[in-house]
Amino acid sequence: MIHPHTELKFISAEIGYGVFATQLIPAGTITWVKDPLDRELSPADIENLAPICRPLVETYTYRNNKGNYVLCWDIARYTNHSFRPNSMATAYGFEIAVSDIKPGEQLTNDYGFLNIIEPFRPSDEGTRRKTVYPDDLLKYHRQWDNTLKKAFLKIQRQEQVLRPLLSNDQWETILKIAGGECEPESIRNNYFDAQKNC
Repeated sequence: MIHPHTELKFISAEIGYGVFATQLIPAGTITWVKDPLDRELSPADIENLAPICRPLVETYTYRNNKGNYVLCWDIARYTNHSFRPNSMATAYGFEIAVSDIKPGEQLTNDYGFLNIIEPFRPSDEGTRRKTVYPDDLLKYHRQWDNTLKKAFLKIQRQEQVLRPLLSNDQWETILKIAGGECEPESIRNNYFDAQKNC
């Protein structure tokens, strides 16, 4: 489930829709949690879908570290890519704001987190990276881990409206990380190695 202080807006014919903050979402706020309504589809499930459904799955899902496709039931599926994301995936089944997301600002994540199948070249943002590759989690996980660690330290300072979607074990782990008792798991743990699973 996406943070409730968001709304869907049309951007352009080229980009389509995006998810925008309706209120300030401070850094350290959990912005999305995989919940029981999100659908997880195996590659076999995808093959059994009617052909008309497959393009929707390819457009609106991400692959988890098991190689299954996760289809978000709400507007979270419209979150767009940025090489400077303000929200990042964690190894714990949720995303977190890594910078303050101001009212009217688009929530973005880096599609390099999502185990894409084919390289993807988004609009040029003036960054060194120009293309998202299937193995970006292997290349950039240390950099992303550092960014995430800073956001984890702010979790306790923010109102966490999505807290009820986390298990008690998840929350206890989060509090230990926020309190400096342990290091967060690396985002690299989200990587799906397609070669290894052939």
